[in-house]
Amino acid sequence: MIHFTTIDSPVGPLLLAASDEGLHAIEFHQSRHPVRRDGWQPGDHTLLGEATRQLGEYFAGTRHAFDLPLAPRGTEFQRTVWHALATIPFGETISYAQLAGRVGKPTAMRAVGAANGRNPLPIVLPCHRVIGADGSLTGFGGGLPTKRFLLQLEGALPRDDLFAA
Repeated sequence: MIHFTTIDSPVGPLLLAASDEGLHAIEFHQSRHPVRRDGWQPGDHTLLGEATRQLGEYFAGTRHAFDLPLAPRGTEFQRTVWHALATIPFGETISYAQLAGRVGKPTAMRAVGAANGRNPLPIVLPCHRVIGADGSLTGFGGGLPTKRFLLQLEGALPRDDLFAA
């Protein structure tokens, strides 16, 4: 049984979903690719409380890595890309081309970008740390202002960019 709850965060409400298998989803309020909710029920699960605590520490600037059992659902290729996201260090960014290289598919930048865009566990699997080769902040399921906020929180972007376009 997958249980879900909604928490407040500095980037707006986040929906969290978990089961005994692990954390299944973190969704922004206006997600471009919402996860299917077949059989989900509102409720409490120990893992939802732990995820809430760790996300709170992250937003407070005291947590740089997450220690949660994860259970994202996707294709083998998507899961490979999502696993590679976890290797991007806090406060650093890589390009889509670099991510494609990390998963052994250096010419598959579009497919890697599509898998990155379907990441069901943003923040914990830091898809926001993937940027354009020219340093531009390209698409993000939570919106570019949220991506900018997360990168500034981590020190990957200067904070004086807070109100830049």
